[in-house]
Amino acid sequence: QVQLVESGGGLVQAGGSLRLSCAASGRTSGSYAMGWFRQAPGKERKFVAAINWSGGRTYYEESVKGRFTISRDNAKNTVYLQMDNLKPEDTAVYYCAVDFSLRVPTAESGYDYWGQGTQVTVSS
Repeated sequence: QVQLVESGGGLVQAGGSLRLSCAASGRTSGSYAMGWFRQAPGKERKFVAAINWSGGRTYYEESVKGRFTISRDNAKNTVYLQMDNLKPEDTAVYYCAVDFSLRVPTAESGYDYWGQGTQVTVSS
């Protein structure tokens, strides 16, 4: 089992920045991809960003490209999501996830473990 704990969410004005963190614990030996998803009120959970084990491959949803940056520190079993130039439409609960295959999934079904989420609210 793997436990994931997200942190760093909060309330920010449009144009501001937040940095989310997701720490993994438990069965974290081996290589694994990590991803971020978000779910706005009344909507489905959607892909935001993903990164492979080495950090050499990253993927982003179109609307966050150029504003969000995913990174990881394998020594700390932690993935980060730096979010800049935030917009009200970025308001959502943000979830991190882990996949132990060699893929870097962009679909929910590709991930094995999920965190509980952290709320991000962007005011206009």
